[in-house]
Amino acid sequence: MLEAHEAVELLSAQPAAKPYVRGYLGSQEIIRGGKRYCIWVDDGAVLAARQIPEISRRFDGVAKMRLQSPAKSTRDFASFPHRFKQIQGVPRRWSIAVPSVSSERRPYLPVDLLDATNIVSSLAFVLYDAPTFNLSLIGSKMHLVWVAAVCGKLKSDYRYSNTLGWHTFPVPTLTEQNKADLTRCAEDILLAREAHFPATIADLYDPEAMPEDLRAAHDRNDEVLERIYIGRRFRNDTERLEKLFELYTKMTTRTGKGKVA
Repeated sequence: MLEAHEAVELLSAQPAAKPYVRGYLGSQEIIRGGKRYCIWVDDGAVLAARQIPEISRRFDGVAKMRLQSPAKSTRDFASFPHRFKQIQGVPRRWSIAVPSVSSERRPYLPVDLLDATNIVSSLAFVLYDAPTFNLSLIGSKMHLVWVAAVCGKLKSDYRYSNTLGWHTFPVPTLTEQNKADLTRCAEDILLAREAHFPATIADLYDPEAMPEDLRAAHDRNDEVLERIYIGRRFRNDTERLEKLFELYTKMTTRTGKGKVA
């Protein structure tokens, strides 16, 4: 991993390293901005990357550190010092990233669309190259109340979970038109954010300072999604949860006790 100044120094001294330097974002970077970097080398590029002295030096350091680990699984990875141990995936086009921990004060869960030059750290959850209507689902009131009900917390903050919060989230069967409508909603949310650049997610989703155009984009998203569920807006969060648990019960009954497709 590289701090911003280290990435600048590496690329200034060794421009050939540019194909191997990518953005590296965890929960804090997604929510509060700022950026770190990492060296990301595919298996087929290891020999070429080794020709760059600083990258070769770092590979050797990683291998040495892993060999000294008391954990066999880490020592086994010493033969692959160019690979991250916990992060195996890489997007072809984009990533939809969700911080693992976020404040309960925000009216919506933080979620962002990142381009393929960025690697998402193990401190966030990610969908690689997923249709963008998934951002609409994650950034909805429906998903927020579900996560608040079924996921754990760190102090008072939401602790997101892919197994508890995402894989269990009940969504009606979506038609192609539904997906198109939700995709447009996701795009409108992103465009509203872009209009306030360089404000961060932390800035934009402060409940006392959320821009009206962004709030309106989310409200439209909620209306489109909730009409897919019941043909109208829900009256309150209690009604939202009742519907979600009704669908969850049907979903688990259909796929087997305690099992979700």
